[in-house]
Amino acid sequence: MLARKDILKVKPYIPGKPIEEVKRELRLKNVIKLASNENALGPSPKAIKAIKEGLSSVNRYPDGGCFYLKKKLAKKLNLKPANLVFGCGSDEIIVLAIRAFVEKGDEVIIAKPTFLIYELASRIAGAKIKFVPMKDFRCDLKAMKRAVNARTKIVFIANPDNPVGTYVNQKEVDEFMKGLPRNLIVYFDEAYYELADKKDFPDTLKYLKTDNVIISRTFSKAYGLSGLRIGYGIARPEIIDYLNRVREPFNVNSLAQVAAWAALEDALHLRRTRKLLREGKAYLYKNLQKLGFSFIKSATNFILINAGQQAQGIYRKLLKKGVIVRNMRAWGMNNFIRVTIGTMAENRKFIKVLKEII
Repeated sequence: MLARKDILKVKPYIPGKPIEEVKRELRLKNVIKLASNENALGPSPKAIKAIKEGLSSVNRYPDGGCFYLKKKLAKKLNLKPANLVFGCGSDEIIVLAIRAFVEKGDEVIIAKPTFLIYELASRIAGAKIKFVPMKDFRCDLKAMKRAVNARTKIVFIANPDNPVGTYVNQKEVDEFMKGLPRNLIVYFDEAYYELADKKDFPDTLKYLKTDNVIISRTFSKAYGLSGLRIGYGIARPEIIDYLNRVREPFNVNSLAQVAAWAALEDALHLRRTRKLLREGKAYLYKNLQKLGFSFIKSATNFILINAGQQAQGIYRKLLKKGVIVRNMRAWGMNNFIRVTIGTMAENRKFIKVLKEII
């Protein structure tokens, strides 16, 4: 056998279908994508301008340490550059953490359901995975804490969670962090941090001085740079050093770096994104209720919808009519679909087609 045995246990990640693929396969002219939690407004005009200006330099290797972006982001977060590491999306920070800290046979603790990359990367590393079921569609931090033992290396907490959309609050996280062993990493995946408009959302940066935490965030969601693949990790310098030791050189391309730098300058675009999200979420909640669907109220830019036994049929029929949503079978949630909040025109089309289907 050529492949490692651990590889045979891995089911490849299947992303939401791209627009061009659906157009090609179903011979459709008009397709909207509400499947991958992307920013419906697109990137900041400042980011687009920076990309155009950077095109003439793509014959050169990028800055391997993201010096200028790191300096700017550190100032924004009131941290030091030594607290930051950048990756090809925040997905890569997850992979780096497992690569740096998890040895074969070590345990990782993961909620169920949650972001699939934790499981995939852990299986590739030969780790033992402990799944802790969610409670009322929320991460059960008390049960996750009880699952910790001497073999635990990383506890993954997606906050807000993907695919569910719920979050754990400051009080719950404070209780979870008390009395944990010193030889494990608590990994807070905050990919949707900028979109979580909640007063009791936890400030995880306060744990940097006292605990072994890694916090990852991304420019893919709120900043609309999914296609450029750039995210970052936050930790104390010692942990960042370990992550850098296993990081590939030149892992963040030069256009992603300048676009992210410019995106941080555009507070107006972020406010517009949040406004669109609030209005779109209210519209979808109202119309889903009218249609008789139950759903999980979300802290971010997507909604998990319980479509019952019709879920798979609804997914396929939406697809045939040019509306891409997320099929939840990969999470074992066969009765659910997930829809990203789009522009109001996209939201209206989704509801219109959904009405036609049911």
